[in-house]
Amino acid sequence: MSLIVVGTMAFDAIETPFGKTDKIIGGAATYIAQSASFLAQPVKAVSVVGYDFPAEKLQQMNSKGIHTEGVQIKHDEKSFFWSGKYHLDMNTRDTLATELNVLANFDPIIPDSYQDCEYLMLGNLTPAVQQSVIKRLHRRPKLIVMDTMNFWMDVALDELKETLKMVDVLTINDEEARQLSGEYSLVKAARKITGMGPRYLIIKKGEHGALLFHDNHVFYAPALPLEEVFDPTGAGDTFAGGFIGYLAKTGDISFDNMKNAIIYGSALASFCVEKFGTERLDSLTEQELEARIREFINLVQFDIDVK
Repeated sequence: MSLIVVGTMAFDAIETPFGKTDKIIGGAATYIAQSASFLAQPVKAVSVVGYDFPAEKLQQMNSKGIHTEGVQIKHDEKSFFWSGKYHLDMNTRDTLATELNVLANFDPIIPDSYQDCEYLMLGNLTPAVQQSVIKRLHRRPKLIVMDTMNFWMDVALDELKETLKMVDVLTINDEEARQLSGEYSLVKAARKITGMGPRYLIIKKGEHGALLFHDNHVFYAPALPLEEVFDPTGAGDTFAGGFIGYLAKTGDISFDNMKNAIIYGSALASFCVEKFGTERLDSLTEQELEARIREFINLVQFDIDVK
C-alpha cells in the first residue's frame, strides 16, 4: 500500500456562531493526510508551505506516519492563508480573505520514494496542478480520487474536464454537482458527470450525509447527528482522507467496499467538526473512532419484514 495526498497546507482564520480563531493550521492536505493516517500508513504528502509554517506541525505529522519529503518549504515566502465567516446554519460561509502566497506558483515535486504509489488523493487545487501530479507518476495508481470546487468550474472548466478524464472518483458537494452537470436532479447530475470520465461520484451533502454513484447503483450514508458543531472547515477533506485511507488499508476498490469507506470517512468528519481546525483530529484515538463507527452502524441498521 502506498498512498499519496496532494493539496494545501495552510493557515486559516475562522469565525462561526460558536467562536472565532486567529491563525490556525489548516489546508486540504493537512486534513486529508491526518484523517487517512488513522487507517493506512505511510501517507505521503505533497504540498508547499512558507517560512512561517511551524516545523513542529510537520514533525507531528511525521510521528503519525505521514511522510513530508514531498512538502516544499519556501523560505522567502509566506504560507497560503484563508479567512472565512460561517452563517448560523453552518452550511454557508463568506470568504473574508484569500492570500495565495506560496500557492500562486506551486509546482508539485514527486520524490522517487513516492513513485510506488497505488492510491492517489488529489485535494482541491487548480486542475492543471492536479494533471501535472498524475503525469509525473511513473505508473498510473490503482485508484485516483479527486476533489474540486465551483471556482474551477467558473474559471478553468476546459482544464477541469480534461482532468476528470484521468481520475476514477470525483468528490464534490451537491451545489457543485448541479453546476458541473447543469442538472438539478442529483441522479441526472451523477449520470452526466460519470459520463465525463470518473467511474464513481461522491456527492457530499454536509450535515445531510453523502451519496455514492456508480453505473446504476446508488448508496446513501447519513451524517451522524451531533449536539455541537463548532467548525465545519476541513470536514470534506477529512471525509476524503477517511475514504481513501480505508480503501488503501483494505486494498479493495469495489463499489461494496466503497460503501464501508464512506462510513469511515463520515465518522472521521464527524470528529473534525467538534473543534476548530485539526484540534480534534490531533487528540483522536483509535478507540474513539471504533466507537463512532459502531454509532453509524446502529444509525443505519434495521430489520423489516417485507410483506
